[in-house]
Amino acid sequence: MTPRLLERYKSEIVEKLSTEFGFKNVHQVPKLEKIVVNMGVGEATQNSKLLEKATEELAVITGQKAVVRRARKSIANFKLRQGQAIGCSVTLRGNRMWEFLDRLLSVSLPRVRDFKGVSPKSFDGRGNYSLGIREQIIFPEIDYDSVERITGVNVTVVTTARNDAEGKSLLTHLGMPFRQ
Repeated sequence: MTPRLLERYKSEIVEKLSTEFGFKNVHQVPKLEKIVVNMGVGEATQNSKLLEKATEELAVITGQKAVVRRARKSIANFKLRQGQAIGCSVTLRGNRMWEFLDRLLSVSLPRVRDFKGVSPKSFDGRGNYSLGIREQIIFPEIDYDSVERITGVNVTVVTTARNDAEGKSLLTHLGMPFRQ
């Protein structure tokens, strides 16, 4: 079964982007490559249980096992040693990526309090978009009562777009609610 957002991309969006940017070949049209969901848990240096809980929550949100991220170098001011576990991340590709993006755009983002849209300035210059979410509880998969600590989540959407204009157009057609 193919995700509904992927079907919409293939049937409508490829055509729209081709005419908008004047692509002659279907392979020139920008598409999603991967989505990286990252959760940094700085307090994990003192309490390792927080990182275990964050890893479980990230696995529930994305439907894929989270990888524990370790510190690359020691920083004395943060009481951080090299190799110490400080976060977790998941890289989504294929159908899971499309399903996650669909759930993010249609269910989770509208649940944010006082939501006016996402910032159109969070592109990196190469068509990739990063989005910071302050609370992991906006995802319906998370049980509100079992959450011990509210943690932020970073979502990075990596595209094959060559510049920000192509990337923004792709995400707009997919349904990303950009602020005006």
